[in-house]
Amino acid sequence: MSDAQPSANPAGAKQPSPTQSGVGQPPTGTGGRGVEHRIVVPSSVPMVALLGANDEFLDVVEAQFDGADLHVRGNEITVTGDAAEVALVESLIDEMVTVVRTGQGLTADAVVRSAQMLREDTDERPADVLTMNVLSGRGRTIRPKTLNQKRYVDAIDQHTVVFGIGPAGTGKTYLAVAKAVQALQNKEVSRIILTRPAVEAGERLGYLPGTLYEKIDPYLRPLYDALHDMMDPQAIPRLMTQGTIEVAPLAYMRGRTLNDAFVILDEAQNTSPEQMKMFLTRLGFNSRMVVTGDVTQTDLPSGSTSGLRQVQGILSELDDVSFCILTSGDVVRHHLVSEIVDAYHRHEGAQAQAKPKRTSKR
Repeated sequence: MSDAQPSANPAGAKQPSPTQSGVGQPPTGTGGRGVEHRIVVPSSVPMVALLGANDEFLDVVEAQFDGADLHVRGNEITVTGDAAEVALVESLIDEMVTVVRTGQGLTADAVVRSAQMLREDTDERPADVLTMNVLSGRGRTIRPKTLNQKRYVDAIDQHTVVFGIGPAGTGKTYLAVAKAVQALQNKEVSRIILTRPAVEAGERLGYLPGTLYEKIDPYLRPLYDALHDMMDPQAIPRLMTQGTIEVAPLAYMRGRTLNDAFVILDEAQNTSPEQMKMFLTRLGFNSRMVVTGDVTQTDLPSGSTSGLRQVQGILSELDDVSFCILTSGDVVRHHLVSEIVDAYHRHEGAQAQAKPKRTSKR
């Protein structure tokens, strides 16, 4: 490990990096309970920051690994149990120490997500994901919270056109807007264009009060909300008046060429194939596009084809186009949202299996 030192690594377990600051102890016999390792946390790391108030984070670690028991004495953590589980706990504590050392406070959610990432056995460290800064401002820092979110942010940096596809609450739009604001602040682009299809979700635009702009405004409100989280609210009207920031319905994109812009199409599952083609062909010089949506929540008329669903089969082989798929595991809202998404997925799968197959008649 790079921060907290385990005593040894079980055979076949993921090998931590060598430590420079901790002291490890050899494993000892546990009377048939598995292996026992002792981790010495560097004295520069406050144990309350690492383990949480009233050992909150320690309880989270134990809940994530049923096959391991943890005991703390001073700055030493003893881990006992199944060899593979003990190795994962050691790696998790190392990641937690790294996050604390960056000055970023730990949360119970961050500990849970770090444990999930370690189980996936990827080459990317949870600490690198959780400490990656996308945008800082207004007293807060926007960071990815899952491995797929980090890959999504990396794809935006590396490709001209990126599709972020996943359920509600996975940060698709929020992270895209953060990257757009970052690009504007770094003078990589001269304007931000945010657009959505104005498709009713059960209501009718004609019955809403006000002018056409007032009718459309509620559909664009999530984009305004994201901007207000990331920029000085007093500056946004001025930037919109200047044309530096534009928030408009998708229909207003027809016939335009969008140069030197960061363009985001939100709720793209509500586009028709023709609208998707129209939008993508607006791409101009020195511009980037991010398309976000959830193919399971389309508000199109029954029987209509979603442009977002169709485009995956058309553009998937183009080099400078990236498709990033986020799942219920990437939901960063209330934990119940992830469970709701999974429950609907199971329900829809059961309905699809129960649906009688059509047989041809001759």
